[in-house]
Amino acid sequence: MDAPAARPVGRSLRLAAPTVVYGGNRIRLLVNGEQYFPALLAAIDAARRVIEIETYIFAEDNIGIRVAFALAAAASRGVEVRLLVDGFGGGEYARRLVHELGVHGAQVRIYRPERWWRLQRKLLRRLHRKIAVFDEQLAFVGGINIIDDHNVPDPLRGRLGPRFDFAVACEGPIVQAITLAVRRLWWTLGFAGLRGRGGRLPTKRSLPRQPPPVGDMAASFVLRDNFRHRRAIEHAYLRAFDTAHEEVTIANAYFLPGRRFRAALVAMAARGVKVRLLLQGEPEYAIQFYAQRALYGQLLAGGIEIFEYTASHLHAKVAVVDERWATVGSSNIDPYSLLLAREANVVVYDAGFARQLAAALAQAIAQHSRRIAPADYERRGWFARARDWCAYFIVRVATVVLARGRDY
Repeated sequence: MDAPAARPVGRSLRLAAPTVVYGGNRIRLLVNGEQYFPALLAAIDAARRVIEIETYIFAEDNIGIRVAFALAAAASRGVEVRLLVDGFGGGEYARRLVHELGVHGAQVRIYRPERWWRLQRKLLRRLHRKIAVFDEQLAFVGGINIIDDHNVPDPLRGRLGPRFDFAVACEGPIVQAITLAVRRLWWTLGFAGLRGRGGRLPTKRSLPRQPPPVGDMAASFVLRDNFRHRRAIEHAYLRAFDTAHEEVTIANAYFLPGRRFRAALVAMAARGVKVRLLLQGEPEYAIQFYAQRALYGQLLAGGIEIFEYTASHLHAKVAVVDERWATVGSSNIDPYSLLLAREANVVVYDAGFARQLAAALAQAIAQHSRRIAPADYERRGWFARARDWCAYFIVRVATVVLARGRDY
């Protein structure tokens, strides 16, 4: 599937859906923290004016401490540093960072601090996106939290490899859209905290000039929130599926799609598209893991190939369609990501980039996964069947209660 024809470099093109495609970008794929964190730390060290970071998890491990020290050093040399951490994912360390980085001049805010004694549905509407922007010129978007790839519970330490995940480094006109999203959320939290005295809502006019073209890659930035973009990421997937002709590969850590999404996958397979799913094989959260297995029967019967990643925890949220459309981001394909959390994905319309991501996924499938054979799945015992469907029932009921979703 080709990208919508890009306008002259640096201009944007509106699609039938509310998505803007920016031309003139350079977008680099980063695999795992091994590639991501050196790039992130180098960007922090090189920043001269402003650093803006959003993350779900900010762990107090060797990676988190290195990033915190780098941010403190940047703030000390006069860079404006703004860090936004989710109140649940960030935990106690994020709350300490408010003070520890604050003494160096950095600003740290907690997104929806935990108040479990006041149980409300909105407490599960978390900040799950992972974004970093530097001087309005360079942006990172993906699924990688600020946590060491090998940060796993002690019983698994040494047995599992690095957490498998992706991010992208973006330069060019798309960075303006990413910057605007980050600043609007920061403004929203400040506006609420200051009782309406947070200044004016950031707009494109309030930002510096759009970054100049630096390449020839077309891309779009897709958000999911509970206001204007409730189903934007899901719809981006579905539009790509509608025009798929050859092969679709999806790698997703938590895969519990609704009826429309499942129907689209089966419809692609029925018209001859090769559809492959790379899913979690080493469960991090048992209920989600077994709930997704309850859906395998329908998908396998529809001709979809399913593989489970076994080398480590799969944390990826990526997909490739026909080696011409690719997405990398924070959004799982489950009720939490598609109906509750704030998420952010980058969609890249570039054959070279798509082939690179497809090759990484093909290698993971070939070397580090087990194939779920339809016959083997059907032969599983009554206990496994009951366990899977009980887990699915729990997730479905929780979705209806917490999100009032009608598609799951």
